[in-house]
Amino acid sequence: MSTDQTRPLFCQRCRQPLRVEDSLADLKPSSTDLLIAPLEAEEKVKQHSNPSTPNAPSSDQKSEPISRRSATVNKVNHTSFTGPATANLRPKDNYTAGPAESFVMLSRSQIAPPVVSQKPEDTYARNNSMSHRLKVANKLFDIMSAKSDIDHPMCQECTDILLDNLRRQLEDVSRERDCYIEFLKKVSESKIDEAGEETLRKEIEELKQTEDSANEVLRSTEAERDALQEELEELEAESKKLEEEEEEFWQKSNEFQLKLQAFHNERDSINMKYDHDAKQYEKLQKTVVYNDTFCIGHSGPFGTINGFRLGRLNSQPIEWSEINAAMGQTLLLLYTVANKLKFQFKTYRLVPMGSFSRIDKIDGDSVVSYELYGSGDFAINRMFLNRRFDHALVALLNCLQQLSDFAEQRDKSLRLPYRINKDRIGDASIRLQFNQDELWTRALKYMLTNMKWILIFASRGSVALGLADDDGSKSPPAM
Repeated sequence: MSTDQTRPLFCQRCRQPLRVEDSLADLKPSSTDLLIAPLEAEEKVKQHSNPSTPNAPSSDQKSEPISRRSATVNKVNHTSFTGPATANLRPKDNYTAGPAESFVMLSRSQIAPPVVSQKPEDTYARNNSMSHRLKVANKLFDIMSAKSDIDHPMCQECTDILLDNLRRQLEDVSRERDCYIEFLKKVSESKIDEAGEETLRKEIEELKQTEDSANEVLRSTEAERDALQEELEELEAESKKLEEEEEEFWQKSNEFQLKLQAFHNERDSINMKYDHDAKQYEKLQKTVVYNDTFCIGHSGPFGTINGFRLGRLNSQPIEWSEINAAMGQTLLLLYTVANKLKFQFKTYRLVPMGSFSRIDKIDGDSVVSYELYGSGDFAINRMFLNRRFDHALVALLNCLQQLSDFAEQRDKSLRLPYRINKDRIGDASIRLQFNQDELWTRALKYMLTNMKWILIFASRGSVALGLADDDGSKSPPAM
């Protein structure tokens, strides 16, 4: 049996598989004619209305596209029908076939194979076989598809949708037909007599006169429109000129604004620089360079200058290198303040040389130098050096007294906290030999305190600093 004749049936719209109705297995010629006749009548009506239309393709020509449309789908949902698949393809109740209709008569051999004398049970089995039902159904649907614009077969749902669409189309066509009939009826009833024609001619003449007057008004209105158009063009030209002048004005204004902004920026920059320089100048005026150069303070019982401690204690022995450096800074401070005040020491000349500074005593033509630094060596040399070191300390204290007297004479409100009497300052001696370390350390601290006061006088500052005494009291404010 041919594969094309036994292909499975699918709905040509939704592609759902269809089950062959058992009644299609053995169709009578009368049943076939009943199914095919309306389709052939529709085809004859189309050919009659459009004679140039070629004959519809035969069932054999139509069978090939139908085979393509019945391709296998991936997911099959089996559906069943309660009646024949073509039950809804009956002709309309108000449909009548035309006189030129023709029918394609199907022989019994086209619907079912020729009957051969067989046993009844064999015939029954053959007619009920699936291949036989598919063959008959495919042949029937090919013929039905060839005779109409609708591809067969279709499922019940698609058939209902198609019938609804056709019913709506029929209703639209019926309404259109009724409109034409009504219009034709009105035209037939609108015939007029001679009196009516004369009245219409008069109305036409009046309308022509009205048209002529309206044309005159239109011409005058057009002339006025042309004049207004010329005036509008002049105004547009003037507006364009004003826009150009305005653009030029704004361009110049923008240039001026840019220049003005640049001037303001430059002015603000100069003002900021001036304010910064003024603040810097004020800050520099208040800056005490001597206080920054010679930082006098204390560290416990020791007086300090630039971080170097002056003095020695048994509990806290200080290296002589640190003591010598502190002595050099102290002599340099006294020398610098005297130069600033343009003060000349009597009988003494200061020679600051760092850790190896000295003081020269001038007596006429003779000059005696005293080393302002000590040593930790033993024996006789140590005693000799310590004695010269004591003379240097006494000379340093005498120079400080001379400078203090000069400052107190210049500023009557100035009174140094510790008075100097020969080799003593306050209640302690400045000498190292035959002196206790605690008293010598205290004398050096008192000396630095007086130095701080002299420094305040020289710098004319007012920054309050303090230098504590051994008993915990503080020296007067100093820079």
